[in-house]
Amino acid sequence: MQNLTSLIQKTRGKTELQMPRRARGSLPGKTMKRPKPDLPVRAVSEEEDIRSALFESGLFLARQDAWATLGDAIRKADTERAMTPGGVPEAEILAEGARADAVTAASRAAGAQDELAAAAILEEMQLVLQEVPGDHGIAYVVAMAHIDIGWVWRGEGWRRDIPASHRAAFFRHFKRAGDLIDGFDPFELDSPMLASVRCARLAAETRPRARASDDYEDLIDLAPSAGKYMRALGNHMLPRWFGSYARLDHEARRTMDRTADIWGAGGYSWTYLDALGVDDEAFALLDAELFCEGLRDILARQGDQHTANMLAAYTGCALPAAGVNREAHARVAGCFDWIVRDHLREIHPRVWYAAKSVWAAQLGEADKLAKGRHRAYAALDRHARGLPPVTMPG
Repeated sequence: MQNLTSLIQKTRGKTELQMPRRARGSLPGKTMKRPKPDLPVRAVSEEEDIRSALFESGLFLARQDAWATLGDAIRKADTERAMTPGGVPEAEILAEGARADAVTAASRAAGAQDELAAAAILEEMQLVLQEVPGDHGIAYVVAMAHIDIGWVWRGEGWRRDIPASHRAAFFRHFKRAGDLIDGFDPFELDSPMLASVRCARLAAETRPRARASDDYEDLIDLAPSAGKYMRALGNHMLPRWFGSYARLDHEARRTMDRTADIWGAGGYSWTYLDALGVDDEAFALLDAELFCEGLRDILARQGDQHTANMLAAYTGCALPAAGVNREAHARVAGCFDWIVRDHLREIHPRVWYAAKSVWAAQLGEADKLAKGRHRAYAALDRHARGLPPVTMPG
């Protein structure tokens, strides 16, 4: 079998293999006056450092064609429910690194409208399954590579605006992902990552609304400690995807009940979190008191500084302008006060940048750090002067 790395190098040029390393950087940019309380800035947080090390480990093992070792590491992390301090499954990060070269090369081919080249890269990657037959960790890596490239072909626009050839490529890649993992049972293998692929494939199903709740229930039951999956559930319950506002609230309460032993009321908040951030109409049925109680329960159980920064940025600058249910909106934005006072101990600029710039134009790392730092300082300065967050009406 032709080495996968050599095929990718033909597409993107020669790549030097490097051992994974953990790196910490210093914050670039000019010094700004810090608001009080005087919080230190971490240019590279513990969470980012750990994610980087896991990603580079997966990348390195794939470049070395050490697929058996990589499969063992992914399956072990999945079985042990190993997560970063901020709650991201380690198996997913290892797998992301493992497919990074193939996805980058195939994405460039897709960007050049060369479907044959993009498909050839993933077909070559799929041949590694012959070296590790029956390894669902590697099957997961290849399946997610197909899903990544499927989204590259589809893009984020409305369906009516997507060329027919691009839609066809999207469905082909999602079908390949299904073919790869449908032979594995997530419950028999005790594998949340396999269940997560089923949820990721919903966008290409013919009747996703009929199965979305069940697929996410299976996933969350397998990994109730992973807030990431509850956030994805809430987003997919929006009308723009597979649900409605009534269904969103229903699923948030169901998820809270099923995860109460781990998160208290946190399951309600996790499920609503991303939905509120992208759709103000989602506030319509929100129980603001329960949501705020859930935020307290989340930080009582996952009190790392990445999570504290994420929720501070969320309540302090990332919520959409208030429209529906302004009282609930104000109650959620008001949580910024106690999150800062009781939990925020350092500033993570990348978290503040990402809070409002997920779809923004690409910036260099120095600009991202500067913009994130500016947002954090602006929000904390308002707090220090007794002013409400900019997301709060009035």
